[in-house]
Amino acid sequence: MRRMSTTRDTSVDLNGLLTVLGEHLYSTPKVAVRELVQNAHDSITRRIIEGGPVEGPRIDVEADADAGTITISDNGAGLTEAEIHSYLATIGAGYTRLLRGRSDDLIGQFGLGFLSAFVISDEVVVTTTSFRTPHERWEYRSRGGLNYDVRSVPPAGECTTVVLHVKPLHRTLLDDQQLERTLRRYCVLLEHPVHMDGQRINVSPPWRRQLSDPTEQAAAELQFAADFDPVFQPLCTLPVVASGNSDARGLLWVHDGSTYGNSDNRSMSVFVRGMLLDDDATDLLPRWAGFVGGVVESTRLVPTASREDLQRNDAYLATQAALSEALVTGLAQLAAERPEVWRRITRRHSEAMLGAALVDDRLFDVIAPNVVVPTAGGELRPDELVRDGRVHLTYEATGGFREMLFAALQVPLALGFRYGVSGFLHKWCQARGITLVEVGTAEGDDALFQPAELDDSATAWLQRNLADEGEEVVLARFAPASLPLVRVVDQKAELRKRLDDDEADARISAMALAMARLYTDRLKDRAAARVYVNLDNPALAAVVAAHMMENPRAEEGAMVLRALKNVISATGLLLPSLDVLNAVVERAVEDNG
Repeated sequence: MRRMSTTRDTSVDLNGLLTVLGEHLYSTPKVAVRELVQNAHDSITRRIIEGGPVEGPRIDVEADADAGTITISDNGAGLTEAEIHSYLATIGAGYTRLLRGRSDDLIGQFGLGFLSAFVISDEVVVTTTSFRTPHERWEYRSRGGLNYDVRSVPPAGECTTVVLHVKPLHRTLLDDQQLERTLRRYCVLLEHPVHMDGQRINVSPPWRRQLSDPTEQAAAELQFAADFDPVFQPLCTLPVVASGNSDARGLLWVHDGSTYGNSDNRSMSVFVRGMLLDDDATDLLPRWAGFVGGVVESTRLVPTASREDLQRNDAYLATQAALSEALVTGLAQLAAERPEVWRRITRRHSEAMLGAALVDDRLFDVIAPNVVVPTAGGELRPDELVRDGRVHLTYEATGGFREMLFAALQVPLALGFRYGVSGFLHKWCQARGITLVEVGTAEGDDALFQPAELDDSATAWLQRNLADEGEEVVLARFAPASLPLVRVVDQKAELRKRLDDDEADARISAMALAMARLYTDRLKDRAAARVYVNLDNPALAAVVAAHMMENPRAEEGAMVLRALKNVISATGLLLPSLDVLNAVVERAVEDNG
C-alpha cells in the first residue's frame, strides 16, 4: 500500500544555530562593538521618529579592565517588557526593520546585531526604560543567549545600558586605546554623538559641510584623508557626489605610496547609513587605480547578513561606475587647475599612470603631457623619446647589447616589458603619426639595420660559419662600425612565450597580461634569432675578402667572430674592446694572406 506524504515542521537546533551565528557570522570580535553601538544609534533615531526631537542625543562607551566589562549606553527609545521578548530575545526579529523607509538614518536590517554580544561575552546584561513607559525599568540577563531572565528594577531615567562581561579570550578589547581605535574606525561617520571617556569619537565629514573658503575646504579634506588612512599620506583629494543611479558621496584621494608597475595599493571603505560596513571594498575602484584610496557613504548599498561586505546588486554596479567617473573627471580637473600637484602625481605614479591612460581617452589626454616613461637611460617624457620621427622600444631586460648600442648612438630605448609602457607608446605614437620601432622584432630590426648584399655563395658561407642552430644571418650596415655582428633574439616571440607560460600568469596580474597581449601577435614560424653582420666593420670585411680569395685562414677568422658574437650576446662588450678585437682579426687575416 502506498504511503501518503506528510508535511512536517523543520526542527532547529537552537544551541547549534547560536553557535554558528555567534562564532562564524563575523570575521572579527571587534564587530560586536560596532553592532551594539549601531543598536544604540538606531534606538535614538527610533525615538526621534516616534516621539519627536531628543534633547542631547548621546551614546557613551566605557571599558573597565578591572571588572572585565564594556558598557554601552544611550538615551534612545528604550524597550518595554513586551519588546524585550519580541525583539531583543528573538533571533532575526528587529523593530528597526518595521521602521525602514521612515528614516535613512536607521542602520539595522536583519535582527542579528544583538547576537554579536555573545561572541565576546560570557554574560550580557541590559537595563532599559521605554520612553513610552518612563515609570518602568527592566533588566534582561543572559549567559550564551540560549536562555534569559527578565525582571523589573527601580526606574533610573529614560535610557538603555548594555553591559558586556567580556570573555578572557577577548580581553584585549578592554584596552582603552584599542577600543577607541575600533570606535573611530567603525563609528566615525555616525550622525548621533558617540563618546568615550568624555571625548567625542565621530565627526562630521568634509563632504557634509561645505566651507565658504575653498582653501579651508581643501585642507579639511586632506586632514580627513590623512586621519582615516594610517598607511599613506594623501597628495590630493577628489570629491564623490551622488550621480545617476548612485547615491554614494565622499572622498577619493591619490596617496603617496609608490606604485611600481602594476602594484595595487587601492583602499576603499564603505559606510552605509553612517556605519562602516566594508573596510576592504577595493573592487569598487577601477583595477588601474592602484594609487587611490577613498571613503564613501550610501543608503542604497545593501550589506550582507554579517554586514562586513556588500551585495553585488544594481546599486553596487552603479557605485562602481560613479567612482570610476569621479576619478577620471577629478584627475582631469586636477591636471587643468593644479598643475604643480598633477606633476607630482604623475612622477610618483608614472607606471601606474601609463596603464590608466589606456583605459579612458580623457585620461590619456591629461596624462600624456607629463607622464614619464622608463627607458634604459632613466625616465623621460614621451616627446623626449623621439629621434628622427621614431620612438624605439625593447622587450628585453636591461644590461644587454641593445642598451650598449643605443647608449652609443645616444638614442633613448623605452623598456616595453615594464607595466603599461608598450600599450601607452603604441597609442601615443599612433595619435601623433610617429613610427614605433620595436627593437628585437623582425620589423623593428629591419628599421634599425640598413640592409646590405653579397653574392649568394658568400652569404651562404657566412650562414654556415657564423650562425648556430635556429639563427639566420642577415647582411646589414649599421653604426657603430666597430661592432662586427650582433645576435638578436626575436623579443616579441620571447615575450609571447613568457606570457603563455603558466608561471608568468602567476607572477603578472591579469591587467598587465591583457595590456601586453594587445601588442604581441601570433607569429608565423621563423628564426628564433637573427645574426646581423655589419659589412661596414673592417674585421668582418677582411674575413669576407679572405673567403672570396679562398684564403684557408678565413675559417679561423670566422671562428673568432662567431665566438665574439656569443660573448657580445651574453654580456654586452664596451665599444673600445671591440676595436681591439677588430684589430686582432684583421692582423690574423693579413699575416696569413
